[in-house]
Amino acid sequence: MTDTLPPCPECASTLTYQMDALLTCPECGHEWEQAAPSDAVHKVRDSVGNVLRDGDTVTVIKDLKVKGSSSVVKVGTKVRGIRLVEGDHDIDCKIPGIGQMGLKSEFVKKTAS
Repeated sequence: MTDTLPPCPECASTLTYQMDALLTCPECGHEWEQAAPSDAVHKVRDSVGNVLRDGDTVTVIKDLKVKGSSSVVKVGTKVRGIRLVEGDHDIDCKIPGIGQMGLKSEFVKKTAS
């Protein structure tokens, strides 16, 4: 079992073991979290579960009030060429008639280009 776990980053011991969510070294007592595999990158999904990518076209599924303005992004508005970003509003886009803004992926649905 120890050959599948990484060695201790402090003392390079290969006798590491897993305890709950942490990896532990019995020789130096160091505890650390195991790094997420590179294929476990956070995927952004739309309201129905489709994986979104940069450059996709999405449709707004709900009327959205624009904060600080009297404008509203109407349901059915097509947004082309989205860009995925980190954070609460994980889509950066330019909405026709409104301009640059951030959207939450839970309020859009991926459409065919």
